[in-house]
Amino acid sequence: MTDLAARFRELWDEIAPVGRDADSGGYLRYALTEPELRLRDWFREQADRRGMPVAGDGNGNLFAWWGDPAAGDAVLTGSHFDSVPYGGAYDGPLGLVSAYLAVDELRAAGVTPVRPVVVAAFVEEEGARFGVPCLGSRLLTGEIDADRAAGLRDPAGVSFAEALGDRPAGADPALLGRFTAFVELHVEQGRALVDAGAPVAVASAIWPHGRWRFDLRGEGNHAGTTRMADRRDPMLTYAFTVLAANKEARLRGAHATVGRVAVEPNATNAIPSRVTGWLDARAAEPETLHGLVEAVRAKAAERARRDGTELTVTEESATPLVAFDGGLADRLAALLAAPVLPTGAGHDAGVLAAHLPTAMLFVRNPTGVSHSPAESATDADCAAGVTALARVLEELACH
Repeated sequence: MTDLAARFRELWDEIAPVGRDADSGGYLRYALTEPELRLRDWFREQADRRGMPVAGDGNGNLFAWWGDPAAGDAVLTGSHFDSVPYGGAYDGPLGLVSAYLAVDELRAAGVTPVRPVVVAAFVEEEGARFGVPCLGSRLLTGEIDADRAAGLRDPAGVSFAEALGDRPAGADPALLGRFTAFVELHVEQGRALVDAGAPVAVASAIWPHGRWRFDLRGEGNHAGTTRMADRRDPMLTYAFTVLAANKEARLRGAHATVGRVAVEPNATNAIPSRVTGWLDARAAEPETLHGLVEAVRAKAAERARRDGTELTVTEESATPLVAFDGGLADRLAALLAAPVLPTGAGHDAGVLAAHLPTAMLFVRNPTGVSHSPAESATDADCAAGVTALARVLEELACH
C-alpha cells in the first residue's frame, strides 16, 4: 500500500462507521439527521486541522476556504454526505475525503494557490429525505424557490426549514460569483472504468433525468367481501404503470425505475384506497426522456379509466441534459491521460454546470454497483483519484 493509500484509509476509517446499518452494511445518512450532522461536524474538524475557515450559505451548504474568502476566482471542489436508503459508502463522501487529501498533497509539495481552493459539502444531494435531489445546489443557484424548499417535508412531516433550523436563504449570486470553476470527484456508478482498465475518468455529460409522482386514488374496501367486478383498485393501475414504464424505457433505450411506493391503508386484508409511486426516468436525449414520460403517463391514464381509479401526475424535479464545459473536460482529460465518459447519474455538478465551468472526475468502482452496500473502490484507486484531483486543483488554482 502506498503512503497516500494508507493516509486515505486512515481518514476514510474516521467516517466509515457513521450511519452504517449493522445488518445490511448500507448507510442511512439522510440530510440533516444525526449521522449526517456528525459528518458535517467531521467536515468542520478537518477544515480546522488545516486552518481552513468554514462558512455556510444559509441553505445548509458548507464551504471550507484555503485562501482569502473575500478573493474572487476561487476553485470549488467537494460533494455530499447524505445517502439514499441503505446506500453505499462512497457515493458523495469520497469526493469530500479526497478534496481534503488533495489539499494535503498540494501543501506537502509546497504549492501555493494563486486562487482560493474551496471544499464544499452540499446538503440533500440525493433527495432521499425531502424529495428534491441536489436541493442545496439548487438553492444556491436559484434553481428552486426558497419558499418551496422551506415547505418540503420528509415522511415524518418535518419540513426542510425545521430541519435546517431556519428558512433557507435561497440564491446567493455574490457567493456563486466568487467561483471560477467546480470540479467534483465521485465514485463511478457503473462499469465503464472496469472495462477500460483505468482508475480515473473525466465526465463528458449527464443524461437528462427527473422524478415524477403518480398519485392513484380508488375505493378502499374489504378484501374478502368485495367482488372483483366491483373493485376500484389503484394497486392494479399502479402495477400496470410499473410494467408500462419498463417496456417504454426498453423500447427507447432509456432508463425507468419505480423504486418507491406508498400504499393506504397498507393492510393485507384491505383493497387500497390510494397508491403513490415515484418514477425515476433518464435518457440520453431530452426528446427521448419527454417521450418516455408522456407514454407512461398516457398508458397509466388509460388503465386508470379501465380500473375506475383517478390519476394525478406531478413533476417533482427535472434536470436537463448537462454537457460539461468541453474545453475544461478536454483539458483535464489531456492533463490526466484519462478516458472521457458520460453518466446517467445526477450530481450537484450538473446543477452548477449551468452557472460556471464545471467538470467531474470518476474513480473506478470494481463492482459497478451503486446506491447499494455493494458499491466499492480500492484504496489504491481512491489514492489515484486524490492524485488526479490534486493535479486538477494545481492546474486551475496555482497557475
